[in-house]
Amino acid sequence: MTSDAACPTNACCSLRVLVVEDDPEVLEASLEALELLGHWATGVRSAEGALDRFLEGAFDVLMADIGLPALSGLELADKLQARCALPIIFATASQEPDRPIAGSVWLCKPFGLDQLAEALRQAAQRRTAISALAPMQVPVPPLTQEAQPTWQRA
Repeated sequence: MTSDAACPTNACCSLRVLVVEDDPEVLEASLEALELLGHWATGVRSAEGALDRFLEGAFDVLMADIGLPALSGLELADKLQARCALPIIFATASQEPDRPIAGSVWLCKPFGLDQLAEALRQAAQRRTAISALAPMQVPVPPLTQEAQPTWQRA
């Protein structure tokens, strides 16, 4: 994957996309379109399958249908965003809500390559913004026996 620093601001870097779509033909077409646009993508047919497949840090973007059987795309997004900040593309025939959903992009079905590319560009921008806001993860070394307060020593 290309690093964010190497990407021009007007271009969309290669993204790792988890696609959740219950219609097998739409899922296959979406995966092919993502690959044509230079992204890596894998797909599942249910929100439950996405929860099983999802590993934090393994995907840059979630692309989900809203009207999934059992757990909806909205519920899936809530569950995954509780685990980590992740841009979401809702690819759906449903009408966009009056109030935007934070961190999400709405992609109306049916969509073409240009609309998908624009949604991915917006998701990449959100991903960059999320990364910039995330606190730096600095490992804290364990305390040595001598550095521990006396009340913590064994």
